[in-house]
Amino acid sequence: MKLANPQLTYLFLLIPALVFVIVFGVAQKKRELTMFVSEKMLPRVVLGCSRLRRNMKSCLFVSAAAFSILSLLGPQWGFHWEEIKRRGVDIVIALDTSDSMLSQDVKPNRLERAKREVYDLINMLRGDRVGLVVFSGGSFLQCPLTLDYGACLMFLDYIDTSIVPQKGTNLEGAITKAVSAFDARNRSSKAIILISDGGNLQGDPMKAAREASRNGIKIYAIGIGRDEDVPIPLTGGFKYSEGRMVTTRLEDKTLRDIALVTGGTYVRSVTGDLDLERIYYEHINKKMEKRELEGSRRKRWEERFQWPLLVAVALLFAEALTGERGRHFGS
Repeated sequence: MKLANPQLTYLFLLIPALVFVIVFGVAQKKRELTMFVSEKMLPRVVLGCSRLRRNMKSCLFVSAAAFSILSLLGPQWGFHWEEIKRRGVDIVIALDTSDSMLSQDVKPNRLERAKREVYDLINMLRGDRVGLVVFSGGSFLQCPLTLDYGACLMFLDYIDTSIVPQKGTNLEGAITKAVSAFDARNRSSKAIILISDGGNLQGDPMKAAREASRNGIKIYAIGIGRDEDVPIPLTGGFKYSEGRMVTTRLEDKTLRDIALVTGGTYVRSVTGDLDLERIYYEHINKKMEKRELEGSRRKRWEERFQWPLLVAVALLFAEALTGERGRHFGS
């Protein structure tokens, strides 16, 4: 046997409190009677009242309360196997981890704000598989496609700008790596969410985007940052090259072209609000075809709360029918 609501076991503490209230009430009633009648005359005043019947009524009431609490705990025993079918979309999130993502034109910085938004997105998912790709000059699959959102969030926690050794920004490599994370046998229900400040230093991202489109993959690109020069902070100061401070700005033309060539959408994030909720609900979840991603079996326990509830009702009914007066019980 197991309990559906074990957190409610503290309610059993009410039983001794209920017993105390009943005992206190009987004693208080007796004290009030003795204020008007002497103890010698008391048996004549309460003639016909049975102490045994009174105690029986109290026991029935307390027992009914105990079985009512047991019913609230949701006892379960016996089970059957239930088939579970999940339908959804495969989503790979490609997250830019280049040094420029440390810029603080979006608070606290571009990368941390993007991670928070991705965290919220993963918590929205219901039945969709999600994977993570991180990239800068190189790229790798941080988390393969999974329905285990907790595991994906754990991988997300460890992402920073040092996770990819190669410096720079290679959007082509990021898209190619994200495409390779999908099952090549399926040509639908696949989306890439590309989050970057748009600066591409290596490769041909449009070539990778066209290849993704041929594989039935839509790319939803999100540009994060402002279109004005801001410094790149590093440990102990800012990034310099040849004696000059290195700055960065949002370069969204490439990101917009990548999204359009695949039939996806480009969103520009200036304030740090990536609007992933709108992208997911209005575009991915609403417009993309869903397919069966995984079938499994789940153990479904049989609810048995009705049995202690039935006992509680029967006890209350018996308590109501039991009177305190009777000829066959001595007082």
